[in-house]
Amino acid sequence: MTFSDPQPFVLAIHGGAGTIRRDALTPDLTEGYHAGLRRALAAGHAVLADGGSALDAVTRAVMALEDEPLFNAGRGAVFTAEGRQEMDAAVMDGRDRAAGAVAGLFGPRNPILAARAVMEHSEHVLLIGEGAMDLCRHQGLAMEEAPYFFTQPRWDALQAELERRRSGTPDDGDEQRRHGTVGAVARDRDGNLAAATSTGGMTAKAKGRVGDSPVIGAGTFADNITCAVSATGHGEHFIRRCAAHEIDARMRWGGQSLERAAGGVVEELGVIGGSGGLIAVDRDGRVALPFNCSGMYRGVIGGEGRAMTAIHREDYRAG
Repeated sequence: MTFSDPQPFVLAIHGGAGTIRRDALTPDLTEGYHAGLRRALAAGHAVLADGGSALDAVTRAVMALEDEPLFNAGRGAVFTAEGRQEMDAAVMDGRDRAAGAVAGLFGPRNPILAARAVMEHSEHVLLIGEGAMDLCRHQGLAMEEAPYFFTQPRWDALQAELERRRSGTPDDGDEQRRHGTVGAVARDRDGNLAAATSTGGMTAKAKGRVGDSPVIGAGTFADNITCAVSATGHGEHFIRRCAAHEIDARMRWGGQSLERAAGGVVEELGVIGGSGGLIAVDRDGRVALPFNCSGMYRGVIGGEGRAMTAIHREDYRAG
């Protein structure tokens, strides 16, 4: 498929921007990332191919990414400076802009389901901490203990960052440390759009820090009139620029194409230090996947069922 071509239904996913350097990627690790992306595409595509909704498709795709420890969400979430894991997630339905989000959460196996519970079973949009946990328990969401979420590479990354800070070594701008999010956007057969995003945040982040992922209009957005967006990157900059909604505004009021609007926003974010990227789909099923850093774990699958995944630039694999 050509991303600029309309699609009757389509799903795009990301596993975070700011990828591992090419020289540090082993063949096994490379295949692991591609396989994880393909599993998520297959999960979401199965929903769309069966006539299901974009909302269900993005939820299923993000759940698959949360279950994969290679990605910074759910099971693979990074640690705060205090050695804890605090997870954020959001989901938005383009039909009516219904939205749900959670922040600073630990316990639900799939934080994206917690966000969806907020949207569907509360009068609110964003819940945090114990309030969010109470809703999750009331809705019977699957819970896990700390050992399920622990991964040695994330723990080692925390120790390395804490040692860097103790030693006074200058920040090397490591994208892997500042980035790490998963997300999905989709258009279904009925022309409805949806977006979902989930993250563990930044390695060694401050207790209580919340990035752009659960902020509607910053890291997550969907409206059938224009587009659905899921972002990944240095969240503070995405929040300040209302990045996802800015794409909507440029399309809605400026008459820009998805490609131009999404690409322009990501380029401008890079100018102010907002390293990262995003995935987006418009109302006709066109897809854009711009990023301004070393790479972005990403994938797309359209109505014909051909999965395309990539890590760095121009290295798409058909699956």
